[in-house]
Amino acid sequence: MRRSKKNAAKLFKKTALIFCLLALFSCIKAKSSQKMDDKNVNDGNVQSGSGKQELPVNETDETLIRVELALQKAGIPDDIAVNIRETVRSGSRFIDELGMALEGDPYLHFLVDKRRPLPQGYEPSDLVSLIEGKTYRIGRGDLRLRSFVETSLEEMAKAAKTDGVTLLASSSYRSYDYQVTVYNRNVQEMGTEAADRESARPGYSQHQTGLAVDFGSIDDTFAETKAGKWLLENASGFGWSLSFPDGYEAVTGYRWESWHYRYVGTALSHFIDAYFNGIQQYALQFLHEWEKQPPK
Repeated sequence: MRRSKKNAAKLFKKTALIFCLLALFSCIKAKSSQKMDDKNVNDGNVQSGSGKQELPVNETDETLIRVELALQKAGIPDDIAVNIRETVRSGSRFIDELGMALEGDPYLHFLVDKRRPLPQGYEPSDLVSLIEGKTYRIGRGDLRLRSFVETSLEEMAKAAKTDGVTLLASSSYRSYDYQVTVYNRNVQEMGTEAADRESARPGYSQHQTGLAVDFGSIDDTFAETKAGKWLLENASGFGWSLSFPDGYEAVTGYRWESWHYRYVGTALSHFIDAYFNGIQQYALQFLHEWEKQPPK
């Protein structure tokens, strides 16, 4: 009986979603038809009064539906979703920047969180050691990152240095086996419930991607340091995104970590800031759902 109720609830949600999308599609079609009547435009690209490039009417309809599905399945809140919808209706900018965010290495936007692990046995093939003598400093001698991420870290560290700030990398790539050690130690010290708030289970850690760095003291005091403040203000311009911001534990699954940044590339960091209020988790969830829907 309990399983039947759960199945019925799931069916109800799916049916409601379909009706919502059909209603949205009808509304879009009606508005598009009215626009065509009023402006007597053809099916090709048109120029708006502001000079922005708009999508063809039929393409806008299909794109809006695909966007709406991704927004709903990703659980994007209304205050963010409404702005994305309006941007899509007004032209191709959102889709263009989405495309740029998805270019390059697929692991830059790979969603790894409490529910979605990395592929079994994943280990980047281009790891390099972080070494003394660079502009950034290192907390210990066994730190590694993917090659292009280390290059970006050095570039960002040079920019910080000009502002009188030194960036200290304290933790970086962790293998699956090493994460087993880290997670088990945290469980022993604080219990499973507390450990799960700040330590990923093996296979579910951003550190295993070779894209993430823990900076400075790796505790809450980092937020008030010069480096912590500088990164919060400037890191996204170099392609780095704060993974677990303050006040979003219910979204990310982890408590605030002012020191944990993931390299996502400049196109994706811009996309996160421009459309998802700087919340990496929302953007990666959206991209995850978007890619699950093949374009028609």
